Amino acid sequence: MADQVYEVLASRIFTGELHAGSRLRVRDIAEQVGTSVMPVREAVRLLVENGLAVSHPHRGARVREFTVRELIEIYDVRAVLEVEATRLGAPRVTDSDLAVMREACDRMFRAVVHEDLHDALEADEVLLRQLYLAGGNDVLVQTVDSLWTQWRPYKVIGARAAIPLRDASLWEPQPALIGALEERDLDAAIAITRRSVASARRRLENQLVTH
Repeated sequence: MADQVYEVLASRIFTGELHAGSRLRVRDIAEQVGTSVMPVREAVRLLVENGLAVSHPHRGARVREFTVRELIEIYDVRAVLEVEATRLGAPRVTDSDLAVMREACDRMFRAVVHEDLHDALEADEVLLRQLYLAGGNDVLVQTVDSLWTQWRPYKVIGARAAIPLRDASLWEPQPALIGALEERDLDAAIAITRRSVASARRRLENQLVTH
């Protein structure tokens, strides 16, 4: 039930029905969706955890603001860190690394088919993390991991827009990246990573400007 309430609230946030700064009053929401307060509290907690809302002591939770400026800054950082992580990891991936990446890619495709954006994004992160870990720079991987949490709201916005439209830019880079790694083509792997981040940024810019 909490997951269902979460999806309702997330949808309202992404469509603008719940605008930035809107109070997430637990009892009001429970009445609107016809449930008890416990699933609503859990749903609001998930919204905060996924960066869609912010919680203020003694004031409850509110919908957070999404801005094009923040998006640009985030994806500028992504372009630097993830391209470097690919440069380090690509020459060092093993067959077992590639097997993990293929399995994650298959999982991502299944999630896309079922329009399960959270599982699709999680599988994508598993795939990329395996490549980045191969580079041997634990600080870089930990930094990317921590920033993924900060970026997740924007990734969710992009995936929510792309999956129903079957926007191939969401899932084409992953098998192409695996293919480049299998061929030991470092330049191609770096180029794919750079294009993937750029296309994600464009997709999100369009969504934020539209809404």
